[in-house]
Parts: sequence; C-alpha cells; structure tokens
Amino acid sequence: MLKPILAAATIALFAATGAYAQDKKQEGKATPQQQRMADCSKQAKQKMLKGEARKKFMSACLKAKKPS
Repeated sequence: MLKPILAAATIALFAATGAYAQDKKQEGKATPQQQRMADCSKQAKQKMLKGEARKKFMSACLKAKKPS
C-alpha cells in the first residue's frame, strides 16, 4: 500500500520540478502582454495613481490600440 503512494509522490515531484525549471527558463522574457502591463503600471506609478483612479487608468491603458 505504501509503495504506490511513494511512487505517485515521486512522479509528482519530478513533474513539478520540470514545470518549475521550464518557468525559470522563460524568466526574463516577457510576453507582449506582460510588457504592456509593465509599461502601463510604470505610467500609473509616475502619475502617482492609486485605488480606483489606478484601476481606471490601467484598464484604459491596456485596452489602447498598439502602435503599428
């Protein structure tokens, strides 16, 4: 009874480690959406927006059309 549980736990551990390694490999490479969120957040911080004003700004900024 204990062996199947240990086997399943070991497999789960290796699967989780592989997923973590994949995430770490992609770290530092922001997707376009992540970059856009970072840019909008930086702008909101520069304008010192907080609370509801920040939420509205972020929403509008993220919905804005991308420059062609």
